[in-house]
Amino acid sequence: MSAVLVQARLREPIERGEVTLLFRRWRRCQAVAGHHYRTAAGRLAVDAVDEVAGSAITDGDARQAGYSDAAALVADLRGSADLPIYRLAVRALAGPDPRDVLAGKSTLTAQERRDLDQRLARLDRLSSHGPWTAATLRLIAERPGVRAPDLAVELGRETLPFKTDVRKLKSLGLTLSLPVGYRLSPRGEAYRGPDESGIG
Repeated sequence: MSAVLVQARLREPIERGEVTLLFRRWRRCQAVAGHHYRTAAGRLAVDAVDEVAGSAITDGDARQAGYSDAAALVADLRGSADLPIYRLAVRALAGPDPRDVLAGKSTLTAQERRDLDQRLARLDRLSSHGPWTAATLRLIAERPGVRAPDLAVELGRETLPFKTDVRKLKSLGLTLSLPVGYRLSPRGEAYRGPDESGIG
């Protein structure tokens, strides 16, 4: 989901329906029509993805992407000029992020706890570096607001793979990102429990 990077300045134009197209230079396409993505501009639906030639981009396309004309749009595209250009038709998704709603739940049913047990066990089982979920949840609980590189060092891990794993916990509603570092969500605190009996 992070592959679709959108500037925060586009949030309001996208929400108002003024920006409905995004253009990206990618070595290979990183968006799928029909999928939803979380971005700095909010949650977006990508309704269509097409590969286009730079010469085929019109001034009308550019205005739908937030630019004055096609020349300004093409000049602002990142990446090597020999990379293919993709046009994404996007729209804002209404309502709260389901992941945020999930994270805000402070109670768990027995079935929800069993489901989390199974999903965390699967993450541990599929990991190339051994079980990590319990230690990561414990460390975030003990060190809220600490920089990701510092947390990674404490676990003997590289920063980027560590952050990737924390995003997996966030997708389960167990952690929240702070301006610096992380903390357990209400759901994460409910799962972990005062005696840490939820994780082993």
